[in-house]
Amino acid sequence: MSRIGKRPINLPNKVTVAIEDQKIAVKGPKGELSRVLPQGIIVQQEGETLNVLRENESRVLRQLHGLSRTLVANMVEGVSNGFQRRLEIQGVGYRARVDAGNLVLVVGYSHEVKIEPPPGIQMAVEGNVNVTVSGIDKEQVGNLAARIRAVRPPEVYKGKGIRYAGEVVRRKAGKAGKAGKK
Repeated sequence: MSRIGKRPINLPNKVTVAIEDQKIAVKGPKGELSRVLPQGIIVQQEGETLNVLRENESRVLRQLHGLSRTLVANMVEGVSNGFQRRLEIQGVGYRARVDAGNLVLVVGYSHEVKIEPPPGIQMAVEGNVNVTVSGIDKEQVGNLAARIRAVRPPEVYKGKGIRYAGEVVRRKAGKAGKAGKK
């Protein structure tokens, strides 16, 4: 039995769940999310908890059991608290700003890079170098943060680029052959 899949999901006070066949809709103070779960995965509501079960012990359903439980738990967490990812920009002259809802990055290219967020995702910039991506869908928040980081990933020699807050970039030593020659 999946250790993750058999854990119950506790529902906060203001969160309601509607289960219709394989579709689950979660509504809370921050918004509403819905998802269609795979065939064979069953969600049961018992008071203030949700249980994710599987119809049989087939290999495919065992693989999807823990995943489905985590997806439903992330939906409940998103509509009650929301998710956010923070990114840091390091480098001389590198900066970011929000212009009409779009993120505009100046990161050493000959042009500005504009990133448009999907609906329901907000971006904020603090101090020109700290970017915060927030929203209720964990998958969309993580994907947008990864797209922003991919514009200029951290470089291993000088460490400049866009990185997640708290990310440690292993630095490499540069050339060592020039020091002794005249």
